[in-house]
Amino acid sequence: MLPKINPTKTLAWQKLQEHYTAMRQVHMRELFARDRARFQRFSLHFRVAGNGEDELLFDYSKNIMTDETLRLLLKLAEEVNLKAAIEAMFQGEAINETEQRAVLHVALRNRSDQPILIGGKDIMPAVEAVLDKMEMFTNALHAGTWTGYSGERITDIVNIGIGGSDLGPHMVCEALQPYAKNLRVHFVSNVDASHLLDTLKELNPQRTLFIIASKTFTTVETMLNARSARAWFLQSAPEEAIRHHFVAVSTNSRAVAEFGIDPANMFEFWDWVGGRYSLWSAIGLSIACYLGFEHFSELLAGAWAMDQHFRHAPFECNMPVIMGLLGIWYINFWNARAIAILPYDQHLRYLPAFLQQADMESNGKSVDRDGQLVNYATGPVIFGEPGTNGQHAFYQLLHQGTQLIPADFIAGCLAHHSLNEHHEQLIANYLAQMEALMKGKTAEEVRQELKRNNLPPEAIERMLPFRIFPGNKPSNAILYQRLTPRTLGALLALYEHKIFVQGVVWNIYSFDQWGVELGKQLARMILDDLNTSEVSENHDASTLGLIEFYKRVRLE
Repeated sequence: MLPKINPTKTLAWQKLQEHYTAMRQVHMRELFARDRARFQRFSLHFRVAGNGEDELLFDYSKNIMTDETLRLLLKLAEEVNLKAAIEAMFQGEAINETEQRAVLHVALRNRSDQPILIGGKDIMPAVEAVLDKMEMFTNALHAGTWTGYSGERITDIVNIGIGGSDLGPHMVCEALQPYAKNLRVHFVSNVDASHLLDTLKELNPQRTLFIIASKTFTTVETMLNARSARAWFLQSAPEEAIRHHFVAVSTNSRAVAEFGIDPANMFEFWDWVGGRYSLWSAIGLSIACYLGFEHFSELLAGAWAMDQHFRHAPFECNMPVIMGLLGIWYINFWNARAIAILPYDQHLRYLPAFLQQADMESNGKSVDRDGQLVNYATGPVIFGEPGTNGQHAFYQLLHQGTQLIPADFIAGCLAHHSLNEHHEQLIANYLAQMEALMKGKTAEEVRQELKRNNLPPEAIERMLPFRIFPGNKPSNAILYQRLTPRTLGALLALYEHKIFVQGVVWNIYSFDQWGVELGKQLARMILDDLNTSEVSENHDASTLGLIEFYKRVRLE
């Protein structure tokens, strides 16, 4: 089980409070000026075993921190027993205590020959069996031996899921688009029918394969979209053709069969796989189909390499641990309420949305592991956009706003295209924004700049306040060689483990998500109200008024 330690009661937390008071007056300009080796001391390299293109550089030198800050944060990790918590996860203990489940997404990418046990039983044979089945299926698709009912090759795959059954695969397929093979992939998640209809209108049913991704095969949004997709398909195909064009990722073989899918075409996963951590499982079938199974395997290998680093590297040179602890430093001591994820790679455009779910659904909790309300901040708001688009949207607030918003800047040294001028402009912006956030611009620097522009003294003094940048805005730089499947696997595992670290420190359960249940329950009640003349009196006046307005408009 996870330790149950209130972090605010630790000695390290008290020392960090005192240290924060001293650090409030420190500017990163001074830290860099005093320490020419700051980058070397506060950066880490991680090499993923592979083809030599898979190295990650994590530079955390542009943070408001000193050696003492790091020492105290590492001491906090020790006092909350982080090492034991990491081992509890890897050992298959039921650390998701509110659901009595293990948390073993790391088993899905286990590249070793070591067993991983739950209740004394090795789960790796079942994992390997599903991977083998995925490989055979994807190979058949690419070879053209799996065809539609009319004998035509499959050209398009539509993944129907929601949440973790959509965001992860969608993000990975977009990120690794340069590795795509001869199939197109589409993702439908929103219960708004526009999402499904806009996708289907360009597709030929004889060449389309649907992947219905739902653990229970009862998820309301997914199953409504699945039934509508089935109806669309049957407009031009016989019932028996379903087995050629629909496969399932689920654990509910009975519901899969009732839908018309041959249970032999069901790909299994397990209750120790959380939705937002499930892209590594059969939920990643769309990834394997789009990229080819060999690239899916490389994605798993990259994540496994980061898993081993997280489990075994000393905390002082452990990327996920340091990244997570720096987040604690800002959220709990500097009162940061948001973290910006800023990928300078258009193919990573869905990464901020993916990490929103991974982080906010995991650590958006206000009750600790003893069932007590916490009196300290937990999960931050995660947001972001690809650079350079974000620079023309919300960076103004990052630079001159009143909130401290730490940011992660993510980029690759090498692109998958040959337009070098574009890539160098992109990287110049990537580097410049972090430097600008750190340095800022002083009143004297603004004054001298305006003098060079020949502004009169009175105009300079009038403009001065608006041109000053306070700087001292923290950022992490993640720079990789090229966005390969292995690199992406390592990057995603880095963030998964960072989230775990913060959940352990905050003494919360990161692997349940009870907060999404209430809205689902109420939606079922309201659906009945929308389809009857009587409306339940259990609703508040606002909800009743909105229901009545909706029904009146529909009737008109």
